[in-house]
Amino acid sequence: MTRSRERGSAASRVFVAFLGAVVVITLLLVALLAFQAQANERAQAEELTLAVAQTIAEMPAVADAVTTGTDAAATAALQPIAVRIMDETPIDFVTVMTTAGIRLTHRDPTEIGKPYLGTIGPGLAGRTLTEEAVGTLGPSLRSIVPVMVEGRVVALVSAGITLGSVGAGVLAQLPFVVLIAIALAAVGVAAAWFAGRFTRRIAGDLPASAVRDAVSSYESVRTLGQALRAQNHEHGNRMHTAVALMELGRTDQAIELLTETARTSQDLVDQVIARDGDPTVAALLLGKAAEAAERGVEWSVDMEPAIPRTNLGAVDAVSLVGNLVDNAIDAAASGPEPRWVRVGMAATSGRRIELTFRDSGTGVADGLREQIFEHGFSTKPAGAEGRGVGLALVRAITDAAGGTLDITSDPTTFRVLLPAAEVTR
Repeated sequence: MTRSRERGSAASRVFVAFLGAVVVITLLLVALLAFQAQANERAQAEELTLAVAQTIAEMPAVADAVTTGTDAAATAALQPIAVRIMDETPIDFVTVMTTAGIRLTHRDPTEIGKPYLGTIGPGLAGRTLTEEAVGTLGPSLRSIVPVMVEGRVVALVSAGITLGSVGAGVLAQLPFVVLIAIALAAVGVAAAWFAGRFTRRIAGDLPASAVRDAVSSYESVRTLGQALRAQNHEHGNRMHTAVALMELGRTDQAIELLTETARTSQDLVDQVIARDGDPTVAALLLGKAAEAAERGVEWSVDMEPAIPRTNLGAVDAVSLVGNLVDNAIDAAASGPEPRWVRVGMAATSGRRIELTFRDSGTGVADGLREQIFEHGFSTKPAGAEGRGVGLALVRAITDAAGGTLDITSDPTTFRVLLPAAEVTR
């Protein structure tokens, strides 16, 4: 499974990622549009039932029929009116009832004279009500309006639409939703194709792992070059100082300065060599020590002896350590005094190596602790070289090696756990 994933080119993985995003977004939008269509259809049904019920309740013929004569006479006068309204509007039923809830009209004439199935309390109190209830025609949305004569309720009018009719209205809008979905999918597929094509022009058919390795190589060269430049600058300053001291006849002080410089560098080299470390990482740490000194940051490295090597290659090791050290130095240099950086390396249980990078900076806000590892995100000024790449690359290298990366506060500490390399015999 791992090999097939590695064989996939970066361009194809970009295309698949874009296509997957398109599918998810399209499905979400279709669901949203369908839900919105249903909500709109329901709202329109509620408005229609209330408007029709109010119109019927205000008809003089209704008040006359329920206040003069028997229930049978009222049915004879009102049933034709109800049937005409049901035929000419989307309303599924119109029920005029007495204050006792006995039907005077109904779509099914056999139901006339039977009790109304629904809530009539608010209507009897002179208020309107819109509800969903189950009647003889099944579940429906209905509105109940009182018929008022001289301030008193003399009858009730209910107008309703079955949920089946509401569903049919939603289905009628589905072709529009489907067209929108097809259009969105087409645009998304085109965007995915262009993204894949653009990536292929840059990366060719290289697998994604090779592209990451290329970025890692660039970052390694960048951070190592930066470290060596700082080291060269620092040594140049020390040599100029030593030469000046010798010209002033202070040979002992010049020798002491050069000896101290050599001792400090040798201590770090001895720590790395004692654990069979990568000499490139040793050079990197020496250079970073000089860079820290240039920027007024106290620097220390603590490596336990006899630590097994990690399974990282030289390029990835330099990229990981260099970016985390750069991050720590930047944070410390921009923070309050005293400014310091502590780099540690130790063995832990389960044949794992722990790398820690602590600094005296102001820390990372809780809400940004995941964002700082996203590609392109940076809390540093825009335009600086490598911004938004370093920490994202560190996480990618750590994940690829089967390790873990986390950050804690007080002081700010980046902690990397990496598995030890397998011992070959």
